[in-house]
Amino acid sequence: MSVRFCLVAAARSSSLLAERFDDDRPLDHAGWHEIQLVAHTLVPLGGAELRYCSPTPRSRATGDALGFAPMAQPALRDCDMGRWRGLTLAEVTAREPAAVDAWLADPRSAPHGGESLHAFISRIGGWLDTRPARDGLIVAVAEPAVIRAALVYALNAPPPAYWNVDVRPLSTLTLTGLPGRWSVNLEAGAG
Repeated sequence: MSVRFCLVAAARSSSLLAERFDDDRPLDHAGWHEIQLVAHTLVPLGGAELRYCSPTPRSRATGDALGFAPMAQPALRDCDMGRWRGLTLAEVTAREPAAVDAWLADPRSAPHGGESLHAFISRIGGWLDTRPARDGLIVAVAEPAVIRAALVYALNAPPPAYWNVDVRPLSTLTLTGLPGRWSVNLEAGAG
């Protein structure tokens, strides 16, 4: 028996340059438009046995717009960025350049007082590993950071590989297999 996860990146809630840590803004106009463009390819995933989403407004709205009626999963939340929550990377770099350098260089570092990259990837991997291991499809709509973490975990890649993965809005990552033995398929999204 194996399980198949299809992780869908939430539609956008802001331009790339305006992205903020732990961004909990709702979908913007561009996000709604992207959903309309690709919905025909993603709506069939609504037939999945289990349908989840991260607790963010944009993940919930994306899942609802696609007809998934997903159940929010706290474990699928974005990385806890502590005191950097709500700020852009540029703002944090201007205020705390040494802390940003430490955070980017060491996956176990959490100078912001939140969750380290290593802990974040482990949390997402733990969620994947505890889903029911039976034949079938599980769909989850989540923030791009969650999907990057899932990919790094599934490939058993070193945590710094996380920084080299770009996840576009509404792209999908499909993981098939069992905990510790995943096959990976990544498809580009709308953005």
